[in-house]
Amino acid sequence: MLYLVATPIGNLKDITLRALEVLKTADLIACEDTRHTGRLLERYEIKKPLVSFHDHSGSGRVQELAAKLEQGTVIALVSDAGTPLLSDPGFPLVREALRRGIRVESLPGPSACLAALLVSGLPANQFSFFGFLAPKSSQRKKNFTQVREREDTLVYYESPFRVLKFLEEALEVLGDREAAVARELTKKFEEVARGRLSQLVEKFKRQTPRGEFVIVIAGFEQKSVLS
Repeated sequence: MLYLVATPIGNLKDITLRALEVLKTADLIACEDTRHTGRLLERYEIKKPLVSFHDHSGSGRVQELAAKLEQGTVIALVSDAGTPLLSDPGFPLVREALRRGIRVESLPGPSACLAALLVSGLPANQFSFFGFLAPKSSQRKKNFTQVREREDTLVYYESPFRVLKFLEEALEVLGDREAAVARELTKKFEEVARGRLSQLVEKFKRQTPRGEFVIVIAGFEQKSVLS
């Protein structure tokens, strides 16, 4: 059995009872950063073997974990924060487990994408999630051009080092749409800034971005809801 376990994106209380149950009973926990996951387990007095599994683990680690699953090992896969596979490692292991006929279960829980979308004030009935775009400006602009006429709400992740450039390029390609920028969701310094892209650009010219960011942008010709 392979369990995909959603973990808190900030506040450690945001974990489900079922997630705690699976983490307590699993034979092995595969995680991005053993130190990060170790702090979560310590908070809930859980002691289990940990193995690192991240974007750079390679196919060897996938095969190693899949072999353990075939032998009957129950593995819980977690990311550093949120739901595994959503802009986090895990997809190759899921594919290999399914190829081998191993049962895979997902435990729903925290997601920065959904948390930001719900508090953005923008329509949540139809949306597209793009995760982190490529670091190159040309690739970001290419994505914006491709989605320029989509009517659904657009959701992205971005680092503090590129958030201003991201907003400037979105404004250039998409026009001055309504948007929301959420940072440090569920944490002590949580902040959600709402307004038009031009207003958000000016805000982050004055304010040094810190933390992890989710950017939510209105779809093409969406009715104004934030003003």
